[in-house]
Amino acid sequence: MSYTRELISKTKKESPVELRLETSQLIDLTTECLIIGVPDTDSVEPTRTELDTLIVELIESGDFKPSNGSTLVLRLQNSLSAKRLVLLGLGKPENFDALAQNEAFSGLGKLLRGLPITDAALHLKSLSNQANSPLGRLGYCIEWAQYEYTATKSKKDNKGKPEKQLATLSILGTEKQKDEVFNGIILGQGANLTRELGNLPANICTPRYLADQAVQLADRFPKLSCEVFDEDALREIGMHCLLSVSQGSEEPARFIILNYQGAKDVSSKPKVLVGKGVTFDTGGISIKGSAGMDEMKYDMCGAATVMGCMQTISEMDVDANIIGVIAAAENMPSGKATKPGDVVTTLSGKTVEILNTDAEGRLVLCDALTYVERFEPEAVIDIATLTGACLIALGRHNSGLLSTDDALADELIKIGRETGDPCWRLPIEAPYQKLLDSNFADIANIGGRDAGATTAACFLARFTEKYRWAHLDIAGTAWFSGGKAKGASGRPVPLLVSWLIK
Repeated sequence: MSYTRELISKTKKESPVELRLETSQLIDLTTECLIIGVPDTDSVEPTRTELDTLIVELIESGDFKPSNGSTLVLRLQNSLSAKRLVLLGLGKPENFDALAQNEAFSGLGKLLRGLPITDAALHLKSLSNQANSPLGRLGYCIEWAQYEYTATKSKKDNKGKPEKQLATLSILGTEKQKDEVFNGIILGQGANLTRELGNLPANICTPRYLADQAVQLADRFPKLSCEVFDEDALREIGMHCLLSVSQGSEEPARFIILNYQGAKDVSSKPKVLVGKGVTFDTGGISIKGSAGMDEMKYDMCGAATVMGCMQTISEMDVDANIIGVIAAAENMPSGKATKPGDVVTTLSGKTVEILNTDAEGRLVLCDALTYVERFEPEAVIDIATLTGACLIALGRHNSGLLSTDDALADELIKIGRETGDPCWRLPIEAPYQKLLDSNFADIANIGGRDAGATTAACFLARFTEKYRWAHLDIAGTAWFSGGKAKGASGRPVPLLVSWLIK
């Protein structure tokens, strides 16, 4: 059963940056801004041209230190056809890992956004002459830095911004290198879609709005299809746990399936992503405190991550079958809302005693995780802003990883390090399951104060016994909190896209 309606707001934004391959020699290149990477080594020859003499002089004079992420902008007169030279410090080659690359290239992206230029040129040999090739991450970070939230502002805030904006990136390198940068830009676009959906207020980004965006996304790609289930269909299917969360809201739940069929082998088993899409979480009857409750619009960042990943793999035309599932609901208190102590039946047939209506993410996910059994998946990863306990345990650097499959967990940890989108494994062992015992149902939806991130994953694990499964708790990494920094991060799109295409 499909559901469509006119969109309130369009989240898709075209990249502001066009990529082109440049065949001119570095010295002869006409550009408003030439970007050169400079490593911190004893012998500095990033370009192997006479320009290196100037760079060495700047280092020796102390005007430029090539520490990671440092920058120097020079206006040029006669030495080059370029009007500006930007030196980007890359630090010690042995320390230039994915996290260092993110720091350096994100800083470069922000610098380019602030310069009064319409075009810039990347000298890829110097920017990639390190311990590992970072060109995809270079494209990703530049694209990520171009994002600006304007959807609900009456006019664009141009205070302090240049009149000119970056529109073209010239690539001094090979066609293969250009493709690496281009794929990074596509990944950045996917992360920026995730950020845009996360940043939209909850009176716009509702479960029905997410469904509309999914339908629109599928319309753009021939290999991507979308199916949306409304509440009548969910009752017929038996997704009473998901419906228990939306029960107190005037906004109806939606269950969304994005199906990408890209594998040459039609019998290839799909990888499946399942995203928590609680578009606003008051806590329900177990209501949260008012401080910081506005950030509960970010409780759908798991769903937004699925959308960003599905756009990215569709743009890349990946040779794989991939399914993205979103369980979307709004958690509100009302006379109709689920109450602490209520017992509901899940799609699997198991019953759940709901002791705390603010532990709602696992309730929308358990029915989705049961539903995806029918796809006979190669593996399933669910993504959810699930527990404050994970934020307390790991902070905002690592996403929490919990899995009943050691090989899958090891793979995700490795990819996280490679992409600069890290995760850290927490335990999910049998003794923790006892904390979820209930006198009145098969399982309780909370396990007390102890090991909150683990007991939440233990709850989900009871619905994933028929396939390989991992859970990413992104409560600490999906958004930046407080002040001017507040906003969705786009994580863990880089981690998951890399896993999907490997």
